[in-house]
Amino acid sequence: MSPISFGLDLPASLTPEGPVALARAAEDLGFDFVSASDHPAGTDPSYETWTMLAFVAAGTGRIGIATRVLGVPYRPPAMVAKMAETLDRLSGGRLVLGLGGGASDDEFRQLGLHVPTPREKVVGLEEAVAVIRGLWSQKDFTYTGTLFRTENATVEPKPERRIPIWFGTFGPRALELTGRVADGWIPSLGYAPAEELPRMRRRVLDAAERAGRDPSTITTALNLDLDDGLDRLEDLIAQGFTTLNFKVAPGPDRAERIERLATEVLPPLRG
Repeated sequence: MSPISFGLDLPASLTPEGPVALARAAEDLGFDFVSASDHPAGTDPSYETWTMLAFVAAGTGRIGIATRVLGVPYRPPAMVAKMAETLDRLSGGRLVLGLGGGASDDEFRQLGLHVPTPREKVVGLEEAVAVIRGLWSQKDFTYTGTLFRTENATVEPKPERRIPIWFGTFGPRALELTGRVADGWIPSLGYAPAEELPRMRRRVLDAAERAGRDPSTITTALNLDLDDGLDRLEDLIAQGFTTLNFKVAPGPDRAERIERLATEVLPPLRG
């Protein structure tokens, strides 16, 4: 059986404690990774995700760093490949590169970006991974896709390890793609109804098997709110989810709630 791992969400909003302090607390409490979502537009003051996580990586020593998930349309995939290699190298191999098609069409409009169709979001996700992995592994890499391309591109250095790529996906075509090319799947409870999770997870793993991959090598993770998910943790683990990533709402008692989660709730689940 795969070991269970636990993450803690770092809100991109400007909180009193700050993301580095929260990540250090998570590290001290034994969480396996911290994560952050990617929503650059909006009225609430917030940090840019990649810059924030770079500061978090510099301010911690052990804990993993995950994007949950970067919206592919916001950044050229070739640059994401370079960014990810740098952050993974400088952090000592702690990055999980989470990618998604981009959930908020309104954000694309606000930032003057093309609003992709649902099909374009899936195509863009597939092509982004082809570009990123191609640049990580090949010299003079040329790729011609529908949305992205490279021409005799060489990006050095190459990663020192296989940086895991997780997808935050939901629709049937996107789930099939996840099983074919991703190292992990990390949807959010709420976007994915609890009763549908086993079927969606099975779709990912079946697609992996059809692609000649070992389904057991694919991490199946889940984002969930602490207030909405504690009563179902054992069921989620029994369904095969090996990674749970907790979002804890802001409030004066957030530090205490996180500590209780880490010291009282999670240790029996690891066992």
